[in-house]
Amino acid sequence: MGTLWHGGSIYTLQQEGHQIEAVFTEGSQIIEIGALRDLKSKYKEEIQNVIDLQGSTMLPGFVDSHMHLIGHGERLIRLDLSKHTSKHEVLMAVKEFSETIEEGEWVIGEGWNENLWDQPEPIYASELDQFVPKHPVMLKRVCRHALAVNSIGLEKANITADTECPPGGVIDKDESGKLNGLLKDQAQELLFNVMPAVSESYLKKALHAAIKDAYRLGLTGGHTEDLNYYGGFSQTYQAFKQVIEEDGLSFRAHLLVHHGVADEMKESGGGYLEGSNHIEFGAMKIFADGALGGRTALLSHPYADDPSTSGVAIYSQEQLDELVEKARKHELPVAVHTIGDLAFEMALNAIEKHPLEGLGRDRLIHAQILRKELMDRAKKLPLILDIQPRFTASDFPWVIDRIGEEHMEYCYAWKTLLKEGIHCAGGSDAPIEPANPFLGIHAAVTRTNIDDPHNTVYYPSEALTVYEAVSLFTKGSAYAASHENDRGIIKEGYLADFTILNEDIFKIPIGQIAAISVNKTVIDGIIVYEA
Repeated sequence: MGTLWHGGSIYTLQQEGHQIEAVFTEGSQIIEIGALRDLKSKYKEEIQNVIDLQGSTMLPGFVDSHMHLIGHGERLIRLDLSKHTSKHEVLMAVKEFSETIEEGEWVIGEGWNENLWDQPEPIYASELDQFVPKHPVMLKRVCRHALAVNSIGLEKANITADTECPPGGVIDKDESGKLNGLLKDQAQELLFNVMPAVSESYLKKALHAAIKDAYRLGLTGGHTEDLNYYGGFSQTYQAFKQVIEEDGLSFRAHLLVHHGVADEMKESGGGYLEGSNHIEFGAMKIFADGALGGRTALLSHPYADDPSTSGVAIYSQEQLDELVEKARKHELPVAVHTIGDLAFEMALNAIEKHPLEGLGRDRLIHAQILRKELMDRAKKLPLILDIQPRFTASDFPWVIDRIGEEHMEYCYAWKTLLKEGIHCAGGSDAPIEPANPFLGIHAAVTRTNIDDPHNTVYYPSEALTVYEAVSLFTKGSAYAASHENDRGIIKEGYLADFTILNEDIFKIPIGQIAAISVNKTVIDGIIVYEA
């Protein structure tokens, strides 16, 4: 027995503009699509439910191709600093939160971003000491490649001015050589190693919050990287299984596997695309560089606003080669974080040296700062670029001063990538950016920031069509996870996962896309969210 869906604008995304009248689903599968009259007649004995969309717009289920699902949940359940527009606001929020917990407990905050402030200066230990004198404090920058910690926190981690910095990290100091409380990339591990252990109940709480919020945003799944950060592989994987499979919060979780836990994944019997209908393992995750906010993204030239650095290589070329080789021994594709063009080049070098021979395709994540010759090399390989269009809104205009206008021709070049024939998928990198896919689509199409009163358009020649942008979060995400034959479009034999909108995203003015509201979210033919 199945369900007949009709009464709205149903876009299959098989081709641009392709619409149908009705969809018949049974269980988790799409059985047939076509004219309403035909489906009613053919399946009249099997139709158990009829869903009248009442003018809503049905699309294939949206899937975020790059997020941190537990991190998104953490942002929802603990101190969120992402909306504050000044350093003082952040410090006051931290102070007020500290007064609600027992003395000596850690104060942990998420999402501060100095580029939103009138004076774009990071948070220093001395300031935290003044506002929160009796608690260790750790505040993660929005990019999660840098954090601010106070003096008590530094003491708990035994970090002094003489501490040797881990390779691929930065322990920041002031002009006099004194610690200023900023830790970047691998140096953050010094602090993470002394943080209180994460409990199973905490992980489940974060996942519950994240998935319910994903439903609200029309997301039916996400490619998420969490397995190395919350008490190890086993505890984190079990939390996913408990919440999604036992607690019944259906969600298509495609789990990228950090190289630090790849051996544990294999020992558990896991492999690429192995798992269940809702939880499966993906590529092996590697970080090649840092982020632009802390100037740790690895560039082939000095930063324009700080010529003393060109970023941080998390690994040498030899080490990166070895990690890719490790993935191949585990019969895994790789997913490499590459924001800077030199990091992208190093990843290409490693992939070309150790090409993928089995199932799947490699992905290079972010790909913000590129050069033409790198694109030419990339399109010869079985890979996909995992882009975050929302970065266009959050990084401009300051990124131009940071990179240098003369280096911007192939940066955030989403349209050029598609014209070059390079497959792309769309994600948010939540909690670094909001998980709302319509913010990403809006940024990709308009090349503007919804919070910019001047509505400045940055590099309009790189704007995508609405169809191209929507495809990033549907067909693109399916292709990235090797599911292009059963997900990402509305077609017979594909999964009955749908995102149903109150507005027709292809007909409303593009400036209104960010405000689109979700009417229903459907997974396995079951409505999991209804407005």
